[in-house]
Amino acid sequence: MVITCWGSRGSIPVSGIEYIKYGGDTTCIDIHTDSDDIIIVDAGTGIRRLGNHLIDQDRYRYNFLLTHGHWDHLMGFPFFKPLFLSRTEIHMHRAPFHKKFMESMFSKVMAPPNFPVRYSDLKAKIVWEEGHPAEFQIGSAAVVPIPISHPNTGKGYKFIEKEKTFVFLTDNELGFVHRGGLPFQKYVDFCKGADLLIHDGEYTATEYRKLTEWGHSSYTDTLRLAFEAGVKRLGLFHLNQERTDDQMDAIVDHCRQIIAEQGQSLECFAVGRDMTFSL
Repeated sequence: MVITCWGSRGSIPVSGIEYIKYGGDTTCIDIHTDSDDIIIVDAGTGIRRLGNHLIDQDRYRYNFLLTHGHWDHLMGFPFFKPLFLSRTEIHMHRAPFHKKFMESMFSKVMAPPNFPVRYSDLKAKIVWEEGHPAEFQIGSAAVVPIPISHPNTGKGYKFIEKEKTFVFLTDNELGFVHRGGLPFQKYVDFCKGADLLIHDGEYTATEYRKLTEWGHSSYTDTLRLAFEAGVKRLGLFHLNQERTDDQMDAIVDHCRQIIAEQGQSLECFAVGRDMTFSL
């Protein structure tokens, strides 16, 4: 599978010369499976560029997963150009959310006065996939959801293909168990041995002490999760909207220092726009 990041910023998109390296778009990734299926996760502002790319590639059939319904993960949806083309077919995997949750979220984003085109007027064929709350298959990839620890709840996902594993856990607070969330050890078990873990690492330890219960992790807690789960590669995600490229580089340097001090072989980096990972 090939994973591409189209946006990794948290809360709100940003722009400016201090955000060039990692980009300013909010959450959107896509996964290209060995069976040639396309899986899109979240519709932050990064989905706009993804849509342009897919049209350029003459690709119009996709699968879509949502982690949760907060604004920064939905705000790009109306600007996903394939929605306005009749040849587009999107399989929306509603589970593990309750029935009509996703329809309601997207309808609200496009409802007046938020947007001039209503959800009901979209030309794309949208197929709502039912069932499979525990584990399901998209082409050659197995998909396993897990509850995230975040206000208003949500889901993270594990993707397994040809004995390779990718885990995506954004907006997951490891230091506090929100309603519907899980304790730290459950996430260790879920991530065990992953080839690639992309996890929320928005805060420094100092910031986190002031922002506990906001739904995001300190990067040191995320690093501890990676150590205990024995993952091979760790990508820090949901980059703070105020975090400059230089500041993000300093965080990565600190993580690598900790890794060296503990004699670990973990590869650690911050996830930025247009980064691609092949498993």
